[in-house]
Amino acid sequence: MMPRKFDVAARLKKEGPLCCCGNLRKAVRAVTQFYDEALRASGVRASQLGLLATSNALGATTMNRLADFMVMDRTTLTRNLRPLEKQGLVRVSRGADRREREIIVTREGQELLANAYPLWQKAQTKVVTTFGQKRMQRFLSDLSAIVVVVQGE
Repeated sequence: MMPRKFDVAARLKKEGPLCCCGNLRKAVRAVTQFYDEALRASGVRASQLGLLATSNALGATTMNRLADFMVMDRTTLTRNLRPLEKQGLVRVSRGADRREREIIVTREGQELLANAYPLWQKAQTKVVTTFGQKRMQRFLSDLSAIVVVVQGE
């Protein structure tokens, strides 16, 4: 007996608009492009700024802790930290345990954060004002909840 033909186009037309993953990725690309443009003068992209700001907020932290906090695997985190390290914005060194790496935001990294913050704030204000403060709060709460759902916590 031949298996039933799977009509990908029909399935995508029917289910594609309902796909949580696809819609989130589309929104992330659009928002990232918006913030990247806003941050252009700072010399970092939105993803780099988020990583730098989170590292700074955590203080000297381990690679594992930062990866967990950012919901990233270590390989991706290492790849994303490399340009920041080359620019002298973070220092990655051995931690207390020789197998662990510690991430520290340098003085140059902190200066970049201070210079990029007004650019980020302007973009953030535009998004929140246009989207609406209450709606944004609900949206961010919903995003946090979906992380919990998919991680099975």
